[in-house]
Amino acid sequence: MLTELRIRNLAIIDALTLPLSGGLTVLTGETGTGKSIIIGALGLLLGERASADLIRTGADRASVEGTFDLTGRSELLAMLDARGVSFENDTVVLKREISSAGRARGWINGTTCTTAVLADVGRALVNLHGQHEAQALLEASAQREILDAFGGAAGEVAMVRRHFEELSAVARELKALQTRRTEAEKQADYLRHVASEIEAARIQPGEDTRLEEEAKRLEHAEELKSLAESMAANLDDGEDAILPRLAHVQRSLAAIQRIDASLERLQELYDAAFYAIEELATALGVYAQEVDLDPSRLEEVHHRRDLIFRLIKKYGPTLNDVIERGRHARAELELVDAGSLDLRELDARRSAAAVALGQAAAALSERRRTAANRLARDVDALLPELGMPDGHLTVLLVPRAESGPDGAEDVEFRVAMNVGHESRPLARVASGGELSRVMLALKTILARLDRVPTLVFDEVDVGIGGRVGLQVGDLMRAVAAHHQVLAVTHLPQIAARAHQHIVVSKGARGGITTADTHAVDGDARVIEVARMLGGDPESEASLAHARELLDAAAPPRGRRRARA
Repeated sequence: MLTELRIRNLAIIDALTLPLSGGLTVLTGETGTGKSIIIGALGLLLGERASADLIRTGADRASVEGTFDLTGRSELLAMLDARGVSFENDTVVLKREISSAGRARGWINGTTCTTAVLADVGRALVNLHGQHEAQALLEASAQREILDAFGGAAGEVAMVRRHFEELSAVARELKALQTRRTEAEKQADYLRHVASEIEAARIQPGEDTRLEEEAKRLEHAEELKSLAESMAANLDDGEDAILPRLAHVQRSLAAIQRIDASLERLQELYDAAFYAIEELATALGVYAQEVDLDPSRLEEVHHRRDLIFRLIKKYGPTLNDVIERGRHARAELELVDAGSLDLRELDARRSAAAVALGQAAAALSERRRTAANRLARDVDALLPELGMPDGHLTVLLVPRAESGPDGAEDVEFRVAMNVGHESRPLARVASGGELSRVMLALKTILARLDRVPTLVFDEVDVGIGGRVGLQVGDLMRAVAAHHQVLAVTHLPQIAARAHQHIVVSKGARGGITTADTHAVDGDARVIEVARMLGGDPESEASLAHARELLDAAAPPRGRRRARA
């Protein structure tokens, strides 16, 4: 659970440390004192959008830090360990900081993390139910998610989405192939011409470069032969050839080595030079003999180069592009000739995927039908406690023409608030207060299944009062038997049911408005509940009414009564 919340320089909050305990904790106070700011600070820890506008006047950064005790919550500790979060004594500290430049940073147990990771961990620790959720309940997607959560249908939902994605992928592939085949059929004659022309040329990768080099050799064959023969003669066969003259060098080198034996390295250098020149002379002689003085071959090369040039001009800009163009044209023609087989294969895959989707959707539908009846029955049992004795919820499953990513039906919540009235969609029959109570009934039921340790309710009691307020308070207190519950409320009936009561107030500090909190008990709590009742908190009547509310909640023994 959340044991402590620390807020610095956020909106009208300067520095606030809020110790929290288990059970039901309420935040009360006059409008505008900062209750919603505290809830907003929690929202920042859950990854909600951070803005520099939230920073308190005169400060350069704001921060929110929450300490959580996860003793006994092995599944949450395992989740954190899987994400690489280290912890000691089953304690986890989340922190979010906003700078005046608008940059937000996050930490988990002192280690920096992304906002996404902070939000992922935060949502596993805290579930925030705001005022907007009652209106969100009017949306079909929200109603479907509530039913699936209640029915434990997460596995079936994931299976339906997976099979829908597979079917969609095959359908896209099939459509693309059909489009290609249609286009290929329209251009079949042209494609045959392209494929035939390029294939008839039998061109090879890099052939244009090789032909250019060969043409250059053939065009300069006589010059190449003459130069090679001349160089070979200068090295070995001529009167002044280099190799015969090196014999004199060898004799002198042998003489000098007889005097200085340390000059053996010079012999090695001589030998290497002699053999290199000898090898060069031999290679030049062979090259001169191989130079081809063949005018007919030169003409063939010129014709081949002209052919390749024309193909590159038509299908280029490079020879590789020409080759690829021919391959593509042949592939498209094969699609025309053999595409029916591919289409039949894809169509079979699509049919199989559709069957799999249908089976998965049927399993989800069955799960939803069972859950719909149970959910309606459980909500109906709570509605009288929320001041709607004749209220009745119907969870309607509306079949779709075909299964989609969310299944084979739409989910619609219908309510009848009075005896003899037909059920109608929530948006058409529920007032703001009634909608809030239906939403609270659903949240109460889902709380039994929710594994998130801390639930936060931000003024979900809007539009209700009187005895209904007492019943809502009792429901929240019942939920608090399984979760830590933090609620912002203006109803004294709910405040009186809390295990811990915190008052939010504001004043001026250093000439700047500042919000503060303090826990109340005993006389102070009686006075706060009396203030919330709307009467004079100093009058005996208001105090007596406040005591009555607090006594009805079976408070801890030993609470002192306030004196008028």
